[in-house]
Amino acid sequence: MSLNMTLSSLMEESLFSDAPWWAYILDGAYWTVGLAVSSFALALVLGTLIGTLRTAENRAVRLFCEGWIELFRNIPLIVQIFIWYFVVPELIPAYKTWMITSDPIASQFLSAFLCLGLFTSSRVAEQIRAGISSIPKGLSQAATALGLTGIQRYRYVILPMAFRLVLPPLTSEAMNMVKNTAVAMTIGLPELTMRANEMGENTFHFFAAYCWATVLYVIIALVVNRLMVVAEKHSKIPGFVAAN
Repeated sequence: MSLNMTLSSLMEESLFSDAPWWAYILDGAYWTVGLAVSSFALALVLGTLIGTLRTAENRAVRLFCEGWIELFRNIPLIVQIFIWYFVVPELIPAYKTWMITSDPIASQFLSAFLCLGLFTSSRVAEQIRAGISSIPKGLSQAATALGLTGIQRYRYVILPMAFRLVLPPLTSEAMNMVKNTAVAMTIGLPELTMRANEMGENTFHFFAAYCWATVLYVIIALVVNRLMVVAEKHSKIPGFVAAN
């Protein structure tokens, strides 16, 4: 079978809808983008909170945050998604009832959202902590001298600067999030990889299916990269970040 004939299979009508296979797989890309954006937002919020608290003076708080990071960072991602989808509902009867009675895609999306968000939050937390630690202590002392409270110091001085310093590694985390969404296929979420796999299994045109999926992943990742690069360019602190 020629390459052109294999790729032309993307134009054939899908077995699961009236749209061609390329559109069917493209619909999976929408789920991938939605899952990546929502999960990264959760990771950013939790990671900022945990990373900030890791620099607190209270030892118990620091130990809790360190435990959070080690827990989610050291368990394989695929194991975590199985725990959220198969184990957690058994521990929370009300949640299990909701999963049974609701749309399966909703429960799959929620499980993947929590899994990816919490997993990535542990990585973001370490980057936020590193960003805070790299800020000269004189800035915090100057803020204290001006009469700012501890919370005000973090809100107006420390965190704004820390975020600007850690944008480059956060770019990598955002791109990794896009790729990590592929694990959601293991619990049935119809994201990009699963849709490509369905085409391959039903038409045996795996080459065309995964070529199209690869193109879509590259486009999504490049868009994320360009957006983060623009953010880096407009938030760069002279003297703190090396010029490209």
